[in-house]
Amino acid sequence: MTGSVTARPQPALMQGIRVLLLGDTHVGFDTPRRPRVARRRRGPDFLAAYDEALRPAREGRADLVVHGGDLLHRPGLPATLVEAALAPLRAVAELGVPVFLVPGNHERSHIPMSLLSVHPNLHVFQQPDTFAVRVRGVRVAVSGFPFVRRVRGKGFAAPLARTGWGDQPADLRLLCIHQAVDGARVSGFTFRNRADVVAAADLPAAFDAVLSGHIHRHQVLTHAPSGRPLAAPVFYAGSVERTSFAERDEVKGALHLSLAPGAPVRWRFRPLETRPMHTVSVRGGPGSEARVARALAGLAPDAVVRLDVRDGAPPPAAALRRVTPPTMNVALRWRRGAAI
Repeated sequence: MTGSVTARPQPALMQGIRVLLLGDTHVGFDTPRRPRVARRRRGPDFLAAYDEALRPAREGRADLVVHGGDLLHRPGLPATLVEAALAPLRAVAELGVPVFLVPGNHERSHIPMSLLSVHPNLHVFQQPDTFAVRVRGVRVAVSGFPFVRRVRGKGFAAPLARTGWGDQPADLRLLCIHQAVDGARVSGFTFRNRADVVAAADLPAAFDAVLSGHIHRHQVLTHAPSGRPLAAPVFYAGSVERTSFAERDEVKGALHLSLAPGAPVRWRFRPLETRPMHTVSVRGGPGSEARVARALAGLAPDAVVRLDVRDGAPPPAAALRRVTPPTMNVALRWRRGAAI
């Protein structure tokens, strides 16, 4: 999927820059410290997708990388897992590529950093800030701030002002956030007019593009829900993997953008491979083990499955594990005496 949106007029330079945007990697998802049952976990899927999303940067096909936040699935993860999450970004930084990371809501607006994670090319917005870099002859000012829960009105204007974005001379300006913006859509719902949603009218025209995480569905916003054009286009790469069954039909991936002063922002969405997700309904009670086995047999062996059991009790856990392929993930949903 490709597209372009018009940037504000700027003095023309000889060449533009290639920006790789990814986000919502959720490292630590389904990664228990002491698993009680030996079975396939989805944690490695997230790490593999994250690594694949960054591959173009490692291969020299990106001049600048932005991670839009929710690097980690939750706060308080073991230091070894935090280091595993930061290592891929540091590896790109060591190649001379500037990397920018926004703390998201799952990290409670703060990224725990170790000495091994510190690198001059790895810039983390632990507080509102602006970093100036020169990339392929282009002066780029990258501004951003950590996730803010109440972000409407002054909740957006105040941290934006504290970035000091206007203090840096630049040919291109990027704003990196981890927020919902008016008009963002997920599963048939459109964000608008809420305290935790950035007002479309608050986006400043000084920026060539707004690069954001938080919304797991890839999308590009160019207009407010009212139909009025946004002062700056908003880009969501979406998550690299599916974190819930609400996302089972969404294509996951990363965004590649090309920006040059005075030229339209060009973009291409690069899909990532994901395991199929299915919701399967079966009748509980006597014989349910055989019914589950038949239902699972018709699915891809590496599927991620939500098993809805209705009209009776589900099979015992041991029986469920017995009929589930070891390459499959199955989550059980059952409410006694009620259809689901």
